Amino acid sequence: MTYVLVTGGAGYIGSHACKALKQAGYTPVTYDNLVTGWQDAVKFGPFEQGDLTDRTRLDEVFARYQPVAVMHFAALSQVGEAMSEPGRYWANNVGGSLCLIEAAVAAGCLDFVFSSTCATYGEHDNVVLDENTPQQPLNAYGASKRAVEDILRDFEAAHGLRSVIFRYFNVAGADPEAEVGEFHQPETHLVPLMIQAIKGERAALTVFGTDYDTPDGTCIRDYVHVCDLVDAHILGLKWLEEGKGSRVFNLGTGSGFSVKEVLSHSRAVTNTEVPHVIGERRAGDCTKLVSGSVRAGHELGWEPKRSTLDQMIADAWRWHQSGHYER
Repeated sequence: MTYVLVTGGAGYIGSHACKALKQAGYTPVTYDNLVTGWQDAVKFGPFEQGDLTDRTRLDEVFARYQPVAVMHFAALSQVGEAMSEPGRYWANNVGGSLCLIEAAVAAGCLDFVFSSTCATYGEHDNVVLDENTPQQPLNAYGASKRAVEDILRDFEAAHGLRSVIFRYFNVAGADPEAEVGEFHQPETHLVPLMIQAIKGERAALTVFGTDYDTPDGTCIRDYVHVCDLVDAHILGLKWLEEGKGSRVFNLGTGSGFSVKEVLSHSRAVTNTEVPHVIGERRAGDCTKLVSGSVRAGHELGWEPKRSTLDQMIADAWRWHQSGHYER
């Protein structure tokens, strides 16, 4: 068997990546501490519970499976929390990643696919972002991810570690077969929050700020379907296997949608009004984040096939009709 170690494989994006890996002929080994992940989401290969900061445990797992590559998703990722508790983000996202990278190098596992974020760019208002846009993160979440990118570059120079870094825009949707989906406790992402409000599981969705410099006053984001996103990770893994060297790719569609536009599409897909209230702006939120890159398409051959708002909302809606995980 060809094993790939997937950190955070019990989480939203990680679990979809495990399904894609299995379909591509690999055996994903999920490494997760289940602080935010769900053991129920681990369906496509072995599960190993552990912390990123536990070097002894990591060494055991590398020795047991001898993976050909690492896909590193595990991270704390809430912007609000990163503003109020930055120490947790530096310790977990940077300290944990460093421990993982050192363990991978020690095990001779030198192909590394890293889940980074467009939050590394910070505020570049009304600029479409490509891989060469200056990285000036606004919070400890973006800063911690940028630091891991730097660590990967240093470990390539010193140890020959090869990496593909993906800077994501907003991820939405779910597995169309509803085997896995998005289920956070607490939930912070727009599409599932909207669905919870429609289903009466929360009183209303809060729209944070309507006075941004955008046509309707609400923040604009570039949304990518989670299945399209993980398809890119398989292509990134193949890229490394083919010896093409380290590369950074933005993963976005190039189209931005405002919060109000997402609400309006949701009404069209579900035939239900989204109960919502207007709140204050959140600290650390950018006005507009949209990818302007064509690199992933040109070089990896990546083509987002499901990343329309209607498709993402419909797939998420289908999952939320029946899907959830139990502790």
